Amino acid sequence: MSGEGIGRGGTSGEGPSGERAGGGGRVGIVLVSHSAAVADAVAALARGLAGGGDLAPVAAAGGAPGGGLGTSADLIASAAKDVDGGAGVAILVDLGSAVLTVKALLAEGDELPEGARLVDAPFVEGAVAALVTASAGGDLDAVAAAASEAYAYRKE
Repeated sequence: MSGEGIGRGGTSGEGPSGERAGGGGRVGIVLVSHSAAVADAVAALARGLAGGGDLAPVAAAGGAPGGGLGTSADLIASAAKDVDGGAGVAILVDLGSAVLTVKALLAEGDELPEGARLVDAPFVEGAVAALVTASAGGDLDAVAAAASEAYAYRKE
């Protein structure tokens, strides 16, 4: 897999003054699930497996605003802004309509931070690979590639 996704803007990671933005200038990660519990659990699992320490920012954006199942453009946009450190935001999703919600946000052009990208990756394995790579200082292309390459992980 190429690791390429649908996104907007560049990935230079520099703020208006040329300085790296907050979050250590690392790629932020948003995990979008139809279930808040699933998104939170995958984020916790990724943090635990990434070895602790100084991790890249990761946020869960799961469920509908009222607490039920679904996806929320507002929750996704808020999570992306929360993890944006200026180096881009990798967005991983669980199922089809979450993909459509993120694509709609990207198409609007002003709802997500510059450099936000929908990454085609398995949700759990991709989240772990993305967080490890982002925490090691990988740029958005490297983070997206690592997450996408998780499709090749064999369990047999």
